[in-house]
Amino acid sequence: MPDDRSDLVVVSNRLPVDRTVDADGEPTWTQSPGGLVTALEPVMRSAGGAWVGWGGQPDLGLEPFEHDGIRIIPIDLSETDIERYYEGFSNDTLWPLYHDVIAPPSYHRVWWERYVAVNRRFADAAIAAAAPDATVWVQDYQLQLVPRMLREARPDLTIGFFNHIPFPAYGIYSQLPWRTQIIEGLLGADVIGFQRVADAGNFTRAVRRLLPYSTKGSIVSVPDGDGTRQVLAKAFPISIDTGAFEELAQRPDVQERAAQIRRDLGSPRKIMLGVDRLDYTKGIRHRLKAFGELLADGRADVGDVTLVQVASPSRERVETYRHLRDEVELTVGRINGDYGTISHQPISYLHHGFPREEMAALYLASDVMLVTALRDGMNLVAKEYVAARSGDLDGVLVLSEFAGAADELRTAVLINPHDITGLKDSIVGALEMPREERRRRMRAMRKRVRENDVEHWSATFLEALRRTRNGEDPLAPSEVVVRKNSSSDKAAR
Repeated sequence: MPDDRSDLVVVSNRLPVDRTVDADGEPTWTQSPGGLVTALEPVMRSAGGAWVGWGGQPDLGLEPFEHDGIRIIPIDLSETDIERYYEGFSNDTLWPLYHDVIAPPSYHRVWWERYVAVNRRFADAAIAAAAPDATVWVQDYQLQLVPRMLREARPDLTIGFFNHIPFPAYGIYSQLPWRTQIIEGLLGADVIGFQRVADAGNFTRAVRRLLPYSTKGSIVSVPDGDGTRQVLAKAFPISIDTGAFEELAQRPDVQERAAQIRRDLGSPRKIMLGVDRLDYTKGIRHRLKAFGELLADGRADVGDVTLVQVASPSRERVETYRHLRDEVELTVGRINGDYGTISHQPISYLHHGFPREEMAALYLASDVMLVTALRDGMNLVAKEYVAARSGDLDGVLVLSEFAGAADELRTAVLINPHDITGLKDSIVGALEMPREERRRRMRAMRKRVRENDVEHWSATFLEALRRTRNGEDPLAPSEVVVRKNSSSDKAAR
């Protein structure tokens, strides 16, 4: 066996680094900006960890390499793999199914067969990278078969799985032709993490319906040789690097940029903001419909209120997403055409992503944040907005009750995005909310986001895995200690 195997291996669809090619044709790698990478980077470095994932482009043919103390193990995907495993089964079968069939899922056997084959490729790479008795943490819905594959080949491993998206109720999940295989794949893990308590409950109910295994609360008893193995299926809500986002929002250049954004928009009395991937689960169409009706009703004035909608490109090779982009852009154009003036337009629509500094400035510039997801595992944008406003404790978060963040951010203005009348009333209420009420609500949300940041999330999950490995009760109360960035602790008190 090789000498460079690791005691901690993370397996995810994408690597924690992004590949770019400079003007001379030389490839370079930079750390991805995602919260998962931020959470795991310190522990990966200290453990000499390895990260298994796809490089983001077809047929790269890359060998393993080191990046900032983490061993990077690229998985090669062909164009056919991407079409069938990623765009097909992952994002046109599982994604719509797990998001309550907001769009109809497609079921194709060739997609499933490729999903199995690619999951095997990821599992084999993790098996080769893992030292004896190592911990392997598998991430998300693209790799739900990997835990069982690992268990069958390497029973010495401690295996975790985290599902970053919702897990649907059984009446929806049961539509999947390969429903039992997915459940069996997940039960290869020792700990299965979900965003919400309801998601974990949906999973254990699916286990009871599909398999002759007993469940007690969040524990599933799985046959293992002559005995049984206890699997923990529990909510571990993910979060953000709160301290870093607070510091970013307090930088003078970011605050000046926020003031410039308001000036560039014509200094309206109120700015509303939506920040989403261009995805049908995000409720962008509902948001636009509500705002358009407020303008038509005279309850919002184009010279008084502006909506900034950031919609970063997403899965543009999938037909459903191309249709959504066309529909959103037509709606924005119609509203701006109907209600815009020479000096003001109701909606500033931006179909591209922005760096973190610009996002922090947008959060600071906005009086109301609109998160109208129809179904969302968590929605970290809501938490970023709260962290960015920790300095002034201002701003109002209008948050869908169908986003996982609603379980934690209870003092947001909670809405049902399907109820357009209620959504309109909530938007007007947010625009007119007195300052003291805004501060009271934001103070409570800030406390929650600071106490439960992304470091706390990763430490709590890894502690549950450690307890499982040592035969301890993973549900027993424990004091999880994580490093806190306290440089902004005094802000906004």
